[in-house]
Amino acid sequence: MLKRTFMAVSAAALLTGLGVPVMAETAFDGPASGPTAAEGKSIVVVAGDLKNGGILGVTNGVEEAVETIGWEVRVLDGAGSIQGRTGAIGQAMALQPDGIIINGFDAIEQQAALEGVVNAGIPMVAWHSGPKIGCDAPGGIFANVSTDAMTVSEVAAEWAMEDGGDNVGAIIFTDSTYQIAIDKADRIKETIEAAGGTVLEYVDTPIADTSARMGPLTTSLLQKYGDQWTHALAINDLYFDFMGPALAAAGISSDDGPQAGSAGDGSEAAFQRIRGGSYQTITVAEPLNLQGWQLVDELNRAIQGEACSGFITSPALVTEDGLAKLGDSNQFDPDSPYRDAYAKIWGK
Repeated sequence: MLKRTFMAVSAAALLTGLGVPVMAETAFDGPASGPTAAEGKSIVVVAGDLKNGGILGVTNGVEEAVETIGWEVRVLDGAGSIQGRTGAIGQAMALQPDGIIINGFDAIEQQAALEGVVNAGIPMVAWHSGPKIGCDAPGGIFANVSTDAMTVSEVAAEWAMEDGGDNVGAIIFTDSTYQIAIDKADRIKETIEAAGGTVLEYVDTPIADTSARMGPLTTSLLQKYGDQWTHALAINDLYFDFMGPALAAAGISSDDGPQAGSAGDGSEAAFQRIRGGSYQTITVAEPLNLQGWQLVDELNRAIQGEACSGFITSPALVTEDGLAKLGDSNQFDPDSPYRDAYAKIWGK
């Protein structure tokens, strides 16, 4: 079985240079200029679900960046439901903040609530709010921060093909609540089939319900496909939080069962599973902490009427071998001076 290393490199290089981890500090490839910090601002983070490791990682990055820029921040948790997110947006509006960060849910889902934010003239930036990345995202969002989701999906699918050779039988897990999740899963499927692999099933199950659904689903899929099921691919690590126990209960080891790979986000739990060789083989991780800093920078630009930076971060393919060479960290945090770079832009 092919083992890849953890590589903090550009997306185009993720599937090249196998066996050579990049460990030296690299230059920050984000913005070099922008407005200095607006003074005395208060912002709100509306988190889709803080049980989601990606959303939590980004929130932590925002809180870290806010300490440097000198603002106040309040975090509201949508708790994984549409109603919860609608309520959190309403609470955010009541706080009359200088800016709002939409963290980890689809802007289309909350279109009516977000129209209220736009009409109130409150600047908004977002993480993973929809398929359009970067500046002027739909729904009045100034900037939608993300890696290139299609590249992330392709990397995960190509890993499965190289790992399994001609015998790949993949099951893909997605959540049609989110358009970006549908797009990612579609790209995984297209990439596998174009390379000659087989997609056994395309499973649409809500990411917020994985704790209740993934155990029975895993058991059912094992009974249906048996050894044909070689790879499990998901649009988020959270699906694999609950797959391993079901495989273990069926007497299937991590090495012998379907190899799990996630097309995002690089949660702490996923890193721990990969590091321990426990029912997850890879994740295509986003630099969550860096993206939190970028969100604060983009919001500072929006508040002051400046242009969006247009910066798009690069993901990294994370494997057990790579993690063994890179210490004890359970997050992908690029070894670049992004904190100093943003502090310099803000005049801090």
